[in-house]
Amino acid sequence: MLTTRVGVIAGLLVLALGAWDVDAQAQTRVKFALDWQIQGPQAPFITAKATGAFTAQGLDVTIDRGTGSQKTIEQVATGTYDMGYGDINSMIEYNVKNPQQPLIAVGIVLNSPPFALLSLKRYGIQQPKDLKGASIGAPAGDAPRRLWPIFAKNVGVPPDSVTWTNMAPPLREPALVKGDVKAISGFYFTGYLNLTENLKIPESDVVAFKYSDYGVDLYGNAVVVRVDWLKANEDTVRRFLAALTSGFKAALKDPKAAIAHVKAAEPLSNEATELKRLQLAIGANMVNDEVRRNGLLAIDPARMQRAIEQVVVAFELAAKPTVAQVFTGAYLPSAADRKVD
Repeated sequence: MLTTRVGVIAGLLVLALGAWDVDAQAQTRVKFALDWQIQGPQAPFITAKATGAFTAQGLDVTIDRGTGSQKTIEQVATGTYDMGYGDINSMIEYNVKNPQQPLIAVGIVLNSPPFALLSLKRYGIQQPKDLKGASIGAPAGDAPRRLWPIFAKNVGVPPDSVTWTNMAPPLREPALVKGDVKAISGFYFTGYLNLTENLKIPESDVVAFKYSDYGVDLYGNAVVVRVDWLKANEDTVRRFLAALTSGFKAALKDPKAAIAHVKAAEPLSNEATELKRLQLAIGANMVNDEVRRNGLLAIDPARMQRAIEQVVVAFELAAKPTVAQVFTGAYLPSAADRKVD
């Protein structure tokens, strides 16, 4: 009798392990790269993974931190990653300069880019025209730095009237506080909180010029894939975006819970700071009237056309891609499923 029971138990274990193996094999693996380190604004992706949304869609998604949108775009283009999260404007430039391996955006997360210039009142910079003659710190490939000509034209400042100082991203805010430069460019929710939270600069001393407030009506970060990979993996992309929609809506509904997932993924992060960073991103970049009207992850074609034209001029590109070459919404969940609650 004992032998029989042992045999039955062993058989059940084999069946269970076999079923687990089939389930494991059924999970489609996806290598995904973020634009930057794991922080509050990356919460939609982290939440989708932590809550099992990707798994529920049959996906085994690996999410790696990034080192900048430009690098992420290159990594997706070369096949190091299947999919990535990066600045759509940098993607447009990459495609024009590398037509042999184009990428396409399949979902917009930052409907309005967080591009900004930040300074301190102590330097006498209180409005954009005060930037004339200033030294501005930024990495060479920084998107708002490269889009400076559009901003400068819109505010009436000669584009060549400032001096750009190259520096690594972590050195920007310290250099501004020390007075090595009089302004910096970057993402608003990053620079502002690095100054006020990490370097303890009073909020009243920080001056920020958001590009979106001065006629630079571009889109921001998006989920990007290589066109040929997309054609071979359409269902995978469709399932990825369904899971991301779930994670995105959960992060918007309960930012504190989303930041708990961020903390679990990046133990060194400060929950209070990242909650503020996420809330800034939600209010200024993720949710606006267009998103409420069209749903998460989508675009307005007419606005995208205008954005492409601005990017072509700013980057002095040799060709102007069509909206269809830049973005496709064919793999998004229904508008009803993407509606902001």
